Parts: sequence; structure tokens; C-alpha cells
Amino acid sequence: MIGKVKNHRHDQVTVSIDELVPQDHFLRTVDALIDFSFIERIASPYYCPDNGRPAIPPIILFKMIFIGYFYGIRSERQLEKEIRDNIAYRWFLGYSLIDRIPDHSTISFNRKGRFEDTLVFEEIFDETVRQAKAHNMVNGRLLLSDSTHVKANANKNKFIRKAKAEKVVNYLGELEEAVEADRESHGKKR
Repeated sequence: MIGKVKNHRHDQVTVSIDELVPQDHFLRTVDALIDFSFIERIASPYYCPDNGRPAIPPIILFKMIFIGYFYGIRSERQLEKEIRDNIAYRWFLGYSLIDRIPDHSTISFNRKGRFEDTLVFEEIFDETVRQAKAHNMVNGRLLLSDSTHVKANANKNKFIRKAKAEKVVNYLGELEEAVEADRESHGKKR
């Protein structure tokens, strides 16, 4: 992505966002090793291809949530601001220096509306971890658990087990708490 920027002498200077992101940046490693194209396959059944405004590609929405998770950004409003202001985040999402970043309410709508009662988050998280393991970004030698929830089922003829990674669940809960606090502070209804 290349943009024209005026320098202090008012001449046109061509700027490539790729040149501005350090080669050893963590997001470059993630981008090089994780193939996020699987997100389209998982998320596409939840999109209508011919109704309404063109959707923000699901890969971008999920990469935005990954940025929030990787860097401990606990509010969608703050996530929007951080992406708008951080060159590496823009680069990771495929945005130029002047592209408009999706509004925090769009992130929230997709997380709470479109994907809330689905397994989309779990499927995407599981595939991302699988790819990360394949590239030795994470390993399974040490497993730390912080109260992973498992739904019990006493019926021997019917085995159902639901497990969610507690940290991911907590992160999504923190995003929802931030949305509620933001609504209250701006005098908006639930």
C-alpha cells in the first residue's frame, strides 16, 4: 500500500506502509506463518452476499479481534483507536495510512449479533492455534489451565462435551463489559 504524503518542504513523497513496519515485528511473523483464509469458509454462511452494504471481510474483523487479544486491548472503542493510530496494526489488516478503519460498533455487532450463538469463534481460534503449533509458535509441552469449563453429561448413551478456552471467553466478556460501560457513559440504551 502506497500513499502520497507532503513533507515539510511541500513536495510529494511516496510512502509505503510496508517500509514503516519493522521486519522483526510480531505481526509480520503471524502474517507470514498463519494462513487466515480459512476464516472466509467458516464465516461466509453468516453473511448475505447480495443484501445491504458491502460487508467488511470477516478476515479483517477477526484479525482485529486477534490484535485486541494479542495486545491486551480490552475495549472495542479502544481497539478502533489503536488500529487507527498504529501503523503495524494497519499493515496487518491490509489498510493503508489513509484508509478508514471500521467503527467499534461494527466489531461489536459482529461479535454479539452475527456470531454470538455460533461456534465460529471456537473454530477460528482452534484452527489458528493448530497452525501456530505446526510452525512451532506454540507448543504443547506445558499446559496451564485456568478453570476451563466443561459441561457435564451423566447420560452414558449421549456424550456431549463443551470446552472453551477461559482466556478467550474472558476476553469476549471484557469487550462486552466495555460496551456496556461506554453506553452508560454516553447515556445510550442497552
